[in-house]
Amino acid sequence: MEGSEAIRPDKYTEAGHTETGRYLGAFQRVERRGDTFVLRAERGGAAVLFPADGIFRIKFFWQGEPDLSSTVAIDPAFRQKSESGIGLEETGDRVILRTSLIALEIDKPTFAFTVRDKEGKVLCRQTRLVCQPRSGVHAVYDMPQDSHFYGLGEKSSFLDKRGERYTNWNTDVYAPHVPEIEALYQSIPFVIHMAGGTSCGLFLDNPGRTEVDMRTHADAFTMGCSTGDYDLYFIAGPSVKDVVTRYTALTGRIELPPKWALGYHQSRYSYMDQEEVLELARTFREKNIPCDVIYLDIHYMDGYRVFTFDPLRFPDPEAMIRELRGMGIRIVPIVDPGVKKDPKYGVYREGVQQGHFCTKLEGDIYFDEVWPGTSAFPDFTDDRTSKWWGDLHSFYTENGIEGIWNDMNEPAVFNESKTMDLDVIHRNNGDLKTHEELHNLYGLLMSKATAEGLKRQLDNRRPFVLTRAGYAGIQRYAAVWTGDNRSFWEHMALAMPMVLNMGLSGLPFAGPDIGGFAHHTSGQLLVRWTQMGAFFPYFRNHSAIDTLRQEPWAFGAETEEIIRKYIGLRYRWLPHIYNLFQEAAATGLPVIRPLVLEYPDDPNVTNLCDQFLLGDAVLIAPVYRPDTDHRAVYLPEGRWFDYWTGEKLEGGRHILAACPLDTMPMYVKSGAIVPEGALAQHADDQTDGNLTFHIYGAEALSGFQAEYSLYEDDGATYDYRDQTYSRLNVRLEGQEGGLKLSYAYAHRQYEANRSLLRFKLCRPEFAPSGVQGLPAITAEQLGEGAEGWHVDGEGSLIIQAADRPSGASWMITAAN
Repeated sequence: MEGSEAIRPDKYTEAGHTETGRYLGAFQRVERRGDTFVLRAERGGAAVLFPADGIFRIKFFWQGEPDLSSTVAIDPAFRQKSESGIGLEETGDRVILRTSLIALEIDKPTFAFTVRDKEGKVLCRQTRLVCQPRSGVHAVYDMPQDSHFYGLGEKSSFLDKRGERYTNWNTDVYAPHVPEIEALYQSIPFVIHMAGGTSCGLFLDNPGRTEVDMRTHADAFTMGCSTGDYDLYFIAGPSVKDVVTRYTALTGRIELPPKWALGYHQSRYSYMDQEEVLELARTFREKNIPCDVIYLDIHYMDGYRVFTFDPLRFPDPEAMIRELRGMGIRIVPIVDPGVKKDPKYGVYREGVQQGHFCTKLEGDIYFDEVWPGTSAFPDFTDDRTSKWWGDLHSFYTENGIEGIWNDMNEPAVFNESKTMDLDVIHRNNGDLKTHEELHNLYGLLMSKATAEGLKRQLDNRRPFVLTRAGYAGIQRYAAVWTGDNRSFWEHMALAMPMVLNMGLSGLPFAGPDIGGFAHHTSGQLLVRWTQMGAFFPYFRNHSAIDTLRQEPWAFGAETEEIIRKYIGLRYRWLPHIYNLFQEAAATGLPVIRPLVLEYPDDPNVTNLCDQFLLGDAVLIAPVYRPDTDHRAVYLPEGRWFDYWTGEKLEGGRHILAACPLDTMPMYVKSGAIVPEGALAQHADDQTDGNLTFHIYGAEALSGFQAEYSLYEDDGATYDYRDQTYSRLNVRLEGQEGGLKLSYAYAHRQYEANRSLLRFKLCRPEFAPSGVQGLPAITAEQLGEGAEGWHVDGEGSLIIQAADRPSGASWMITAAN
C-alpha cells in the first residue's frame, strides 16, 4: 500500500521550466530626491548616489522602492558624505549623470550603463544585468584584450586575475591551498580593472555568496550575487593608486597599530603549558633573537572554553604574563566564536539567559560541533551581543593582555557544509536576515566586537586583533593572516601575490604563517621564508601540532644565525616600516606593493609577483625555490643600489642576482632615504633611540634631490590623535660642486628617546671633501657620539649631529 509520498513532485522532472532571466526593461523616468537619483525602468530600477569625488553607488531594485541602507563594510565616517553639483542630462536614448570627474550614462532601451571620464573615454561598460529567481543577480561588463585585474582580497594564483574565476564565501580550507581553490577565509568582492592605460574599481557590497568570473568569456567579465541586493560602487582612477585611495576612503583605513604588533611573533599549535611558554621566551632573550609576541593556541583553555585558562597547564597566567612583560614579550591568546554547551560554564549560561546566541527562526538555539564539542555561536549582528562579547575580554585585559587572535570565525563548523546552516537567523538589530545573506560578515563583526571591547578596557592603549575571516572593511578592526598554509616552497611563493592583492584590497596589515603551518618545514625553507617575512607587514612564525618544530634555532647554528640576522633587520627597519603603516592609515596605500602600483605603464610588471616593493623605493626579491643561489630580478626604470654591496645598477632590465643562503636580494632606488634604528630585542626597547638616515645615489649636481618625512609617536597610545607626535623632514639637494643637507621638524609634540641623528650618504656619486660647520672626526669619535663628519672605508659620508628641535642644515662640498 502506498501513500501520497509515492507521487512527490521531486520525483518528476519539470519539462519546459528551465530558469530564465528577468531584466529591468527599458528606462521610464528619473526622479531626483535630494542627493539620490532614482531611475525607473519597466520592472524596477536603480538608485544612484555620488558619495564622493570619483565614486558613485548604484543599487538595483526589482519592485517597490530602493533600500538605501549599507552594510558595515562602508566606513561610518563616509556614509554621510555626498558630492554636490551633479549634472542631469536627458537625450532621446540616454540619461547622463555628470560630475567633475566622471559621467554615468544609462542607455534607455536596455538600462545598460557606461562610465566615461571627463574627456569622454570609456572607463567601464555594464552591458547586461539579469535576475534569475534561483541563482541571483549577475551583471556583465566589457573586458578589452589588454585588461588586467587586481584586488579581490585573499585569493590564490598569480597577481593578475585575468583568466580566473572566484567565489566569495568565507570558507575554512585546511587543505588544499592550490590555485584552483576559489574561496578562502576572506571575502572582498572588490576588483580593480586596468585597461587602455587607465584603471577603475568595482565593489559589489553584498555579504552573501558572490562570484567574479574573468575566465568564461573572451571579451567580458561578470560579477554576481546569489542572494540579496546588487549594490555596486564604481571607483574611478585613473591610476591603480587612485582607485586604492578612493576605495579605502569608502571602506575605511587601518588604525595605526601598536608598534609591538609590527615586531616578530612566535606561535605554535600549541605551546602546551606555562613553563614551555616561559622557557621559549627566555631562549629568545638568551640567544639575542628579537621577539615581541608569543601566541597561545587552543590548548591554553579549560576544555576549549573561551575566556578560561586550563588550571593545570596554566595555573598562574597573571604571573606568567607579568614575567614575560618584564622581558618585553606579550601574550596573544586565541579566541574562537564557538561557546561550549555546558550549563555550568558561565559564558554559555549568560549567553542563553540573555539571548546572545544565533537561533533558528522558531527560536531554538543553533548548535553545532567545533573544538569544544557541541557549541552555540554569538550573534554579532546584534549590537547588544557585540557589546557583551567585547566586555567579556576583560578576562584577558585584567591579566595584562592587549592582543587577541580570532580564529574559526568564517564561521567554521565541523559539518558537511563547514559552516552554519543557511537558515540560521541573525537578529541584525531588528532587521532579521538569514545566515545565507550575511555569512561573510560574521568574522568582521566578531573582530569589530573584539577590537571595540579591548579599546574600552585598555585605557587609551592601542589593541591588536588578528583574524582569519573577514569582509571588506575588516582593516578597520584587525590584521589578517592567510590561514592554514603548508610548509611548501610553492606556498611561500603563493603568499606574495596573495598578500599584495590584499594590500590593493584595503588590507595593508597581512601576512602568511612563516615557515608554513602544516606539513614539515626544513631549515632552508625556514631561512628563506623568514627573509621574505621580515619585510611583510605581519611577521609571524606558526606551525601545527605534530609537525617539526620551527623556532629560529630549530635547525642548528647556521640557520639560527641567518634567521637572527633577518629578524634583527626587521627591528632596525622598524622606523621605516612604522612610517609606512602611518602612510597606510592616512592614505590607504599598502605597506608592501606590487610593482604595477608604482610602474603602471611598464608592461613587464603587470603580473610580476615574485618580488615586491616595500613602500615605493625598496625592492625585495625573495628566494622561493630550494637550493637556489642565483635568481632573476627585474629592476624598473631608474638607478638602483644593491643593499648589501652598494653596487649601482641601471633599471629597466632583468639582472641575475647572487643569493647564497644568507642573502636575500634587496635594492634601493636612487634618491631614496631609508631610516634605520638601533638593533632592539623588542619594539618597546628604547635604550638607544638614535637614527641613521641612509641616503642613496647622492649627486653633487643641480636637480638631484632626496626627501623623507619621518613620523614618530609613542607607538602605544592614541595620544597622536591629540597631536602628540613628531614629523621630521629630511632633504638633500644637489648643487654644482656640492649638496645641501637639512632637517627640520614640521611638528614636534612628541620627543623620541635620542640625542643624535646620523645621515649616511651611501657611496655618493662624488668624493666629499668637507661639511661646512662640522669638523672631520674619526670612526672612534663617531662611535663615541661626537658631532662631525666622517668618510668610511666604502667611501660613504656619515654626518653625525645633535637632534635639535630647531633643525639644522649643512653644505657638503665635493672634491674637484
